[in-house]
Amino acid sequence: MISDKELILQAQGGNQKAFTRLLSRYKDRIYFRMLKIVHVKDDAEDLMIETFDRAFRNIHNYNSCYAFSTWLYSIANNACVDFMRRRKGNFVSIDSLHNEETAISEEVLESQQLNPEEDMIGEQQSTLLISLVKKLKPKYRELIEMRYFKEFAYEEIAKQLCIPVGTVKTRLFRAKAALGELFAEHALHH
Repeated sequence: MISDKELILQAQGGNQKAFTRLLSRYKDRIYFRMLKIVHVKDDAEDLMIETFDRAFRNIHNYNSCYAFSTWLYSIANNACVDFMRRRKGNFVSIDSLHNEETAISEEVLESQQLNPEEDMIGEQQSTLLISLVKKLKPKYRELIEMRYFKEFAYEEIAKQLCIPVGTVKTRLFRAKAALGELFAEHALHH
């Protein structure tokens, strides 16, 4: 089995398949961590996806002095803080994000401001994501755009598409699976 360290080095070199392997190792832990904080499965899933998106865009900033899981948890915690701010105004209890398992040194919490190189990489990843979303079936593409680009709530999507909320969730689950397949296919060819 390839170690995290080897996968990280490969991912830092642009190997998306290596990053996908890291994602598969940590996705359950991140998901359940998010669920413990936000208590809503759909929100936890969205935050897990956001965490891995941020991690992928910033893998070159990872400092090997720290465990990969610690770095990933710091990104997850920042995603939760951002989520809580969006949902409940500007109040966020840092205590709700802290326990011994995810204790983070101040050195790991770096500025979220991107330097020009990071900004360019982020733009490239956004371009890739948009191009992959465009390859989805129209009904899936529309759901992904409404949920993640326009940040519509499930209820808003259901109302706009005149379908039940349960159908929105089911189709969105399928849309994310289809997008994941496109991403994996792209990673294999590049």
